[in-house]
Amino acid sequence: MLHHIDHPLISAELTCLRDPDCPSHEFRQRVRRIASLMVPAVTADLERTVVPCQTPLEITSGESVARPIILVPILRAGLGFLDGFLDLIPHAAVAHIGLARNEKTLLPESYYLRHPTELAEADLILLDPMLATGGSAVQAITTLMEAGAKRIRFASLLAAPEGIAAMDAAHPHVPVFTAAIDRCLNDKGYILPGLGDAGDRLFGTI
Repeated sequence: MLHHIDHPLISAELTCLRDPDCPSHEFRQRVRRIASLMVPAVTADLERTVVPCQTPLEITSGESVARPIILVPILRAGLGFLDGFLDLIPHAAVAHIGLARNEKTLLPESYYLRHPTELAEADLILLDPMLATGGSAVQAITTLMEAGAKRIRFASLLAAPEGIAAMDAAHPHVPVFTAAIDRCLNDKGYILPGLGDAGDRLFGTI
C-alpha cells in the first residue's frame, strides 16, 4: 500500500536536500520540516474515538485518537526524521530499533530493540528516510511484529522501486508513505538520483 505524499512545500525542501552543498545543520532542519509536513498524510486514517468535550459554554462531543502512537526510528538515520513527527505528535512514545548486516548472510539483523510495553495496543509509525533495497524496513517490521506489534505504518523521505517491491512482497499489509519515488538503485544500493547517505549527511560523518 504505497502513498506518495506529493506536496509543493515538500518538493521544494527536497530539492534543497539533494544539493551536496547543503550543510548538515541545514540538512537536519529541512528533513525535520519535511517530516512535519508528512504527518497529516501519514496519520490521516488513524482510528478515532468520540470523547466528551467541555467548552466555556457547554458540554459537547469531540474526538480523540483511539490508540497510543509509538514512533520507531531505525537507527541511526531514522533519528533525523523523528523530531519532525514529534513536533506534531508530542504525546507519542518513542521506541528504537537498531539493525546491522550479518556478514555471512548479508541480510540485516536486529541488534537493539527498546520499546514501550503496549505495542499490541498502539499504532506504530516506523521511520527511516531511505527505502532503498527495503531490507532494513522489512526486517524492522518483522522484528516489531514478533515483539507484539499489530498496526505498523512506514514513513520515508525517498523510496526506490526495488524497496517498494520488497516491502510489498514481505509485508503487503503495511502502508508505505514517502515524499518521493526515485528512479532506481545503483550497483552499491544507493538510491538514484537520491541525496547520498542520509545518516552521514544528517550527522556530518561524510
